[in-house]
Amino acid sequence: MTVPAASAAFRLSSAQLGLIAANFLMWGGFFAVIPLVTVHFVDGLGWAAGSVGLVLGVRQLVQQGLTVFGGAWADRIGPKPLILAGCLIRTLGFCWMGFADTLPVLLAASVLAGIGGGLFDAPKNAAITAVTRPDHRARMFSLTSISGNLGMVTGPLIGAALIGLGFRTAALAAGSVYLLACALLALTLPHMRPEQVAGSGLAGLKTAALDRRFRRFTLVLVGYFLLSTQLNVAVTLKAVSLAGPGATGPLYGLSAGLAVVLQYPLLRFVEQRVRTRAALVAAVLTVGLSLGLMGFAVTFGQLLACVALYSLGTMLVYPTQQTLTARLAPAGLTGSYFGFSAISLGLGGAVGNVVGGVLIDAGARMGAPLLPWLSLMLVGLFTALGLRWALKEVPTREEAEGLKERGPTLR
Repeated sequence: MTVPAASAAFRLSSAQLGLIAANFLMWGGFFAVIPLVTVHFVDGLGWAAGSVGLVLGVRQLVQQGLTVFGGAWADRIGPKPLILAGCLIRTLGFCWMGFADTLPVLLAASVLAGIGGGLFDAPKNAAITAVTRPDHRARMFSLTSISGNLGMVTGPLIGAALIGLGFRTAALAAGSVYLLACALLALTLPHMRPEQVAGSGLAGLKTAALDRRFRRFTLVLVGYFLLSTQLNVAVTLKAVSLAGPGATGPLYGLSAGLAVVLQYPLLRFVEQRVRTRAALVAAVLTVGLSLGLMGFAVTFGQLLACVALYSLGTMLVYPTQQTLTARLAPAGLTGSYFGFSAISLGLGGAVGNVVGGVLIDAGARMGAPLLPWLSLMLVGLFTALGLRWALKEVPTREEAEGLKERGPTLR
């Protein structure tokens, strides 16, 4: 089915440009310091790897848990104050890491950094939704994702250069980047007064949880996020087994580089020809298929070809998922819905990190190297089928805009 082109040209406003640039700074600052935490405290200071892993895990748990509430608070007070506060708190957390000399101090600094991320994560998506026309949101989310991938590529390079000056310097520099993002958004992002609707604020989370369509959509996406973590787990382990420790650079470089170059034109190509719902199902199916094919890769080049296919799927999932989340959210509850959607990332990411390693170990013990890859492919197939079922009642963009005019309802 052909989708009609947008009626108005897509021109970026100062608020949209500010959000894209700030997202680049946030991702760049994050990846400039977080990969160095293990290097500094384990390799440099001789701390136990398990203790540092615990610190990083607690940070992620705090951030994902708070993200659920951050979106709801954005519906009550507007996204801008929360985004700015989150940037400032993360600045303090990252800078404090540079002065950590005991495990409790490092843990406290990491928790502070996680609190900052939990405050700005969902409100940032709510702000993108608020400053972007409905027919342009997929492209805006795609550009935001591209800026994040650019930050993911450049952040580690900057961190590697700064580590020569000491971890404290790298941590202070990464914290300062969030301060810069805060200043940029303070200047470019308008204060969006939240709509005063029944159920906004923390009660908005209850509305999202009682929304049958959105609840199904969120829970089914757990399967996708289980697959998306495998680049860091199963795929990395396979790459190292085929080409040694140096394989991680080309692996992540290819994934992020393809997203930077192809995500926006690929999205434009797809959205002109395929409905958003069908595009998301096809993208998840592509991710699952690519993981299955990785089991048959016997050279690093073959694995990279599979990673390229994997990346084509993942680069379509983010903007389509975010667009559908914004479409399903009733007027005034966008932040709550984006916050509730973080449950799928939190659960899928946590389970995926465990399942990937368990499947690899089980395949090795049983002498069945294809076991993990075919299992992951089946997860992708069932997730795609689940999404098709969960999205069958989701309205088109035009229908959704008509529903929003009537206000929030429990479905």
